[in-house]
Amino acid sequence: MSAWTAEVYESGPFERFVRNLPQYEQAVLVAAIEHVLEVEGIDICSGEWGKPLGDGLYEFRVRCSLRAIFERAGSSLPATSQAVDQTVLLRVFCTFHGRRIVLLYSGYGKGKDPSARRQQQEIKKARKLHLAWRASR
Repeated sequence: MSAWTAEVYESGPFERFVRNLPQYEQAVLVAAIEHVLEVEGIDICSGEWGKPLGDGLYEFRVRCSLRAIFERAGSSLPATSQAVDQTVLLRVFCTFHGRRIVLLYSGYGKGKDPSARRQQQEIKKARKLHLAWRASR
């Protein structure tokens, strides 16, 4: 059961990120959001799943397989799942606010380009989205 609700801020950046992921990585991301992020919320930062980036911006770190997420949640894998043991490396930028809402900004596939330069570029973009959201409140 979800304790938090994930919402997308300015659908463009996050939806583009998800839409450009291969189908399996999309499934892993959706499962991670539903079974980890919406369950633990900001408590992801007390373990390997999250990292505070300052000023209320957070990084949700997905670095596992679909099977690992479902096993962690104590759930059965969907019957349609294939290649469930492939580990993926994804990052999602978000903030936590209000009555247990996780606001999703953007993300990227770290496995495709693990460079520090790429990471800093993605964090910079997420900070702009975060500042825009804070200014609109």
